[in-house]
Amino acid sequence: MSDNQSWNSSGSEEDLEPREEPGHPVGIAEFSGILSKWTNYIHGWQDRWVVLKNNTLSYYKSQDETEYGCRGSLCLSKAVITPHEFDECRLDISVNDSVWYLRAQDPEHRHQWIDSIELHRADSGYGSESSLRRHGSMLSLTSATSGYSATSTSSFKKGHSLREKLAEMETFRDILCRQVDTLQKYFDSCADGVSKDELQRDKIVEDDEDDFPNTRTDGEFLHNNNGSKEKLFQSLSPKGINGIDFKGEAITFKATTAGILATLSHCIDLMVKREDSWQKRLDKEMEKRRRIEEGYKSAINELKKKSHFGGPDYEEGPNSLINEDEFFDAVEAALDRQDKIEEQSQTEKTRIQRSSPVPPGDVYSSTGTHRFSDKVEEMVQNHMTYSLQDVGGDANWQLVVEEGEMKVYRREVEENGIVLDPLKATHSVKGVTGHEVCHYFWDTAYRNDWETTIENFNVVEKLSDNAVITYQTHKRVWPASQRDVLYLSAMRKILANNENDPDTWLVCNFSVDHEDAQPTNKCVRAKINIAMICQTLVSPPEGDKEISRDNILCKITYVANVNPGGWAPASVLRAVAKREYPKFLKRFTSYVQEKTAGKPILF
Repeated sequence: MSDNQSWNSSGSEEDLEPREEPGHPVGIAEFSGILSKWTNYIHGWQDRWVVLKNNTLSYYKSQDETEYGCRGSLCLSKAVITPHEFDECRLDISVNDSVWYLRAQDPEHRHQWIDSIELHRADSGYGSESSLRRHGSMLSLTSATSGYSATSTSSFKKGHSLREKLAEMETFRDILCRQVDTLQKYFDSCADGVSKDELQRDKIVEDDEDDFPNTRTDGEFLHNNNGSKEKLFQSLSPKGINGIDFKGEAITFKATTAGILATLSHCIDLMVKREDSWQKRLDKEMEKRRRIEEGYKSAINELKKKSHFGGPDYEEGPNSLINEDEFFDAVEAALDRQDKIEEQSQTEKTRIQRSSPVPPGDVYSSTGTHRFSDKVEEMVQNHMTYSLQDVGGDANWQLVVEEGEMKVYRREVEENGIVLDPLKATHSVKGVTGHEVCHYFWDTAYRNDWETTIENFNVVEKLSDNAVITYQTHKRVWPASQRDVLYLSAMRKILANNENDPDTWLVCNFSVDHEDAQPTNKCVRAKINIAMICQTLVSPPEGDKEISRDNILCKITYVANVNPGGWAPASVLRAVAKREYPKFLKRFTSYVQEKTAGKPILF
């Protein structure tokens, strides 16, 4: 069979290209749909229109924008598709150092996308069996013609003695084969002669018994007149049968086998020495390969950390790839950036003085009538009963921050691995009243002036003049997930039972559910139960002077019970709370003092 025939039998050039048959178009159909794509740690997951066509994966912002060109594409020829270990809807597609994090609507859609991608990859000829069949014949032809010669020349280039001994072995083999053939002919002739002589002997004995002359096969007659039998066989000549010198052939055969054994022994010695040399070289190469592989793995890990440190695998959660120290450093760095941005914005912008009137105190004397009235009343009574209790005794409050008049206490509580530490802060602020502090804390018109952690908020429903339901999202602090809160905020004035005691102003914020603000996948819904409790103390002025802001002091008790709604390292949450709560109280009370300076006192 010629080379051309061999090539065509295993796979012709025509087989390299797909054939188009009637009714069966070439290629795989286009596959498209909506997938969530991880953009960055600020925007998180975003829905994108993804198209799989001609072994290329492309994405658009929406289906309507496909005619304007894609925003990115990946060639799937050398892509690695990795279904996520924990998230059943997610798949990661990586090409070199580029990674797309994608999420389907459900596990079934993820399987459909993976199957379609593999189908396109197989149809393109990369990694498929058809690809191997197409190119296998040419590879086999090349290896068949050059494999032996390459091996022989490279293996014995430096071993001339071994090559010579192998040539000797070839010579001995030829000699030995000829000697075996000669001896085999001799033995066959001997066997034939013995058989013929035995037959003739039996016939002569029978003729001798009948006193009849016998004629030998060679034409000679034998007579038995003297009663003795004539010798039947001629003795073998030294040359043996057919002129073969058996003794000489045996000696030569013995010498040949001895030479073969000696040559084999010498070859074995050479191969043992060669094996020791190659073993040392192999050990060196293996050690070098091990060091290179370790360096490669280390470089890949470092590259992944640098390239994809903002990926979804580094978000908060029990399966996060970021360790607790790195998590803490990232959160602290993000908070520092937010503080700098806030300081710059405060120095650059001029506050707009709002002139919204403060409602009279009578508005806040009752809960009002709405569907949450009973719940508000219950919360108010609980805070008045328990939040104003002393921090001593069996409450296990721990003092964590003390700065002047401000003290912050914490009680460590964990439930199912989630930190739920209650916090309690006490503070005294001069020049403001409890009514003013609670007003600026409750009124959403002033919220963005002093609250720096909120991204946006809106009033979902106004229940009464002193109660609203508010939805707000907080700025994300990477690698923690973004949080949102839906809560009812109510402001109350609690009259004192004794005329010598001051009245108490209270704002309580607690989580509720509302059909117009359902939880979403973009934020983790946190649960809160917070109270700002204020009492105004007045020192009598000297003489007949009127009471001024120098004569008033507001005692503040701030209580916060927050469920973050998801897992995060306990040490990080506690460290952040210890850092942020004192800053919040300072910032808010300073804002109230600034807003009320020079204005009439509102008791």
